[in-house]
Amino acid sequence: SSWLLLAPLLTSPAPVVTAAPCALCPEGAHRFQWIRNLVPEFGISSSRVKVLSSPAEFYELLKASCIKTAKQRVVMASLYLGTGLLEQELVDCLEEALEKSLRAEGPSALRVSILLDFTRGSRGRRNSRTMLTPLLQRFPRQVRVSLFHTPNLRGLLRLLIPERFNETIGLQHIKVYLFDDNVILSGANLSDLYFTNRQDRYVLLQDSPEIADFFTELVDAIGDVSLQLQQDDTVHMMEGMVHPYRGDKTAYCEIANQKVMGVINSARTRQQLLHAKTFHSSQEGSPVFSQQEARASGDQKPEPDTWIYPLIQMKPFGIQIDEMVTETLLTEAERGARIYLTTGYFNLTQAYMDLILGTRAQYRILLASPEVNGFFGAKGVAGAIPAAYVYIEHQFYSEVCCLHQQERVQLQEYSRPGWTFHAKGLWLYLAGSSLPCLTLIGSPNFGYRSVHRDLEAQVAIVTENKALQQQLHQEQEQLYLCSGIVSSSTFEQPNRHVKLWVKLVTPLIKNFF
Repeated sequence: SSWLLLAPLLTSPAPVVTAAPCALCPEGAHRFQWIRNLVPEFGISSSRVKVLSSPAEFYELLKASCIKTAKQRVVMASLYLGTGLLEQELVDCLEEALEKSLRAEGPSALRVSILLDFTRGSRGRRNSRTMLTPLLQRFPRQVRVSLFHTPNLRGLLRLLIPERFNETIGLQHIKVYLFDDNVILSGANLSDLYFTNRQDRYVLLQDSPEIADFFTELVDAIGDVSLQLQQDDTVHMMEGMVHPYRGDKTAYCEIANQKVMGVINSARTRQQLLHAKTFHSSQEGSPVFSQQEARASGDQKPEPDTWIYPLIQMKPFGIQIDEMVTETLLTEAERGARIYLTTGYFNLTQAYMDLILGTRAQYRILLASPEVNGFFGAKGVAGAIPAAYVYIEHQFYSEVCCLHQQERVQLQEYSRPGWTFHAKGLWLYLAGSSLPCLTLIGSPNFGYRSVHRDLEAQVAIVTENKALQQQLHQEQEQLYLCSGIVSSSTFEQPNRHVKLWVKLVTPLIKNFF
């Protein structure tokens, strides 16, 4: 019944928390070093970073270049795993890699860890769980499947809200795919649409063991507080762990916070010690001789010109690092700077909207036109979601016009026949620069859900290397090339008509999609 659609309102939203004041560092190797006060800083060579451009390239990389060649670990975190032929091929690749590991001499070294969302992964009779139970049955000692269940979906609320609608309360939304020491960060899920015609963003960090270790530990930490899938398709918690919806909510969230922050803080300490050791050895030792020695032995690594900062957002656990960093970047962007921000679901938090409208930088915001929205053509109430996004977009555009900011803040709609749009992130161009020096890439959509309800992760990539900056610039240009500028006439088109009931309901439910 219709009142069930409002059942999520029984879950009280958390209050908005603004970012801590923090000015950008004007000097030094790069001006974003303040981020390492919050998270670990990984310095790497830009030659290890590869920006992918298409779903097909992403899929082939998952299959051929990564899973089949993995020797030690495969770690995958996603919202869900689809049930089509392409997804089955992916599972078959995992099986092949595990079989190869068993045939190798000595003890089997390959370990597979998969983290998905419980509600999304359990939807329907054939689902993510049924896709993965054969792997658990055949390789019980090598495969772990964890299903995160939000602690906010419990009690009467859990009983009343039907399937699909229960996903509005909170999800495991992180998307990271790593194979030995190679890491793919993306906003794409493991589903056929994301392998064929749903445009997203993807970046490959090659031969980056410290970054791979960090995300392995992060997925393990979330997995420890998640339900564990069994060979018979049942689930249970690890022994001694508080249950996410049957146990005490406060105790559960405290344990989850300790585990995740433990990963972040220990990695940050390790990187700080490594940075200090490198700095002191270069000051006190003989760096020229040692580099020649290392080069002769084949161990020399290129000097870092690119820095990776993992940004975690898990408001249910009291972790708001991504929110703090994003708000600070928007606040401190100088006059003349340009920020290209993209989201597949345009539903910015009030804090982000206020910063965009009240700060000095130029903004080019890319969002989905109704036809490329992932919910376009859906059955039932979900079919009205694109109209709700149009209504939110129109309200924001009207506010831009009221403040006479049309030149500084520009909306652009992605449109591509036969495709849907799911890309998210931003590119930051400093004043006077034609290339970006920073990008954010990962799972957050900059909306209320990303900030307050779901588990999210992305990375800030800061680079001084012109070739990598050019890669990022080309990625941005390629996405924006398929867009048109939004004007007042956009909302006069017949396909932008929003029904009255959608306008009335949207303010009530906008925090849930």
